[in-house]
Amino acid sequence: MTSRLSPAARAAIESSRDEAVRRGDRRIGTDHLLLGILHDTDIATLTGVDVLTARTHAHDLDRRALAAIGITAPEIDPMSRAHKSKHMPLSSGVRAVIPRALAMATARKARQATTIDLLDALLERKQPDPAAVLLNDLHIKPGSFHANQ
Repeated sequence: MTSRLSPAARAAIESSRDEAVRRGDRRIGTDHLLLGILHDTDIATLTGVDVLTARTHAHDLDRRALAAIGITAPEIDPMSRAHKSKHMPLSSGVRAVIPRALAMATARKARQATTIDLLDALLERKQPDPAAVLLNDLHIKPGSFHANQ
């Protein structure tokens, strides 16, 4: 399946693994995939959101979610508890996004899915999916930009 992903899309998935590690998570979620996609400067320019801004929003969302259930956590450096693993499983959301991106590429008659296809597939996700929540917080909505491929 990864052979049908463009080199940039494969790099975004690898970056999403790094983002999951950075946040101390044990699997790659759709929010990590979004952060990985935003490593692509073309996507960051297209959306008007860079990866550092998105990380800050993701962190704030986590803190607000914890506060909503009465948990106040001190500032934690996620890298202090991060563990690198050669294999990190994909969440069911990511496992659904990748084939959807491939289907979008096929519909365009493209041989490979790009980072834009991955982003478009993420934009189809509905809340409470972590990427959908983060995209909403970042004010990135379907149709809020136009991609020429």
